[in-house]
Amino acid sequence: MNCRVIAVANQKGGVGKTTTAVNLSASLAVAEARVLLIDFDPQGNSTSGLGFTADTIISDIYDVIVNDVNIKDTILHTEIDGLDIIPARIELSAAEVELIQENAREKKLKQAISSITSDYDFILIDCPPSLGLLTVNALTAADSVLIPMQCEYYAMEGLGQLLNTINLIKESLNPELSIEGILLTMYDSRNNLSKEVMQQVRTHFPDKAFNTVVPRGVALSEAPSYGKPVLLYQPKAKVSECYIELAKEMLEKVK
Repeated sequence: MNCRVIAVANQKGGVGKTTTAVNLSASLAVAEARVLLIDFDPQGNSTSGLGFTADTIISDIYDVIVNDVNIKDTILHTEIDGLDIIPARIELSAAEVELIQENAREKKLKQAISSITSDYDFILIDCPPSLGLLTVNALTAADSVLIPMQCEYYAMEGLGQLLNTINLIKESLNPELSIEGILLTMYDSRNNLSKEVMQQVRTHFPDKAFNTVVPRGVALSEAPSYGKPVLLYQPKAKVSECYIELAKEMLEKVK
């Protein structure tokens, strides 16, 4: 299996992006794939969501793309076999400014991960909630984009902006970039709006929407405070099952 690099991106915050990056990574690893999660969001929520705190990290993704630290020296092993993470700290927010003068600044991440793709089946990149230089780096490095999308009124609008950005990246930096899929999150079956958004997405993007839909769930919001993915925190929760189903869908695609 060739390594698949997937950017988990949506410039809208609060759509379940980091939740998806952490829990999908964990579910793929439990399914015996070799997985690396790169926390590329200065908030560092994927890092803390897998149990690492900023004060215990010696070097992170910022050091890789700004200070040319060897990427292999930043990889941390998580408590799930087969799941590694490259952490992020708040310093990463300065990278956008510091890279402005650099040549090929959009390709910093792509160059860095080229030396480790043979070690993994999947590399997931948790992007920041913006369309700045960090996200551009992630989209340039990725084979595909997984788009978590909240089932709410403005979701389709944000999706349009993101698809425009993806098309621009394809034209100028990464012609091979494709859409891995659109994942509907925070779905509430009692809510007509949720059903409407799901219907719209499935109508407009029939071959892009994942079959798996992630509902709202208390376990999902509690798990990060314990530094665990939901399938370690509450393995029997409905949301745990959903991310395992999503992992299965993705593994089917690469067979």
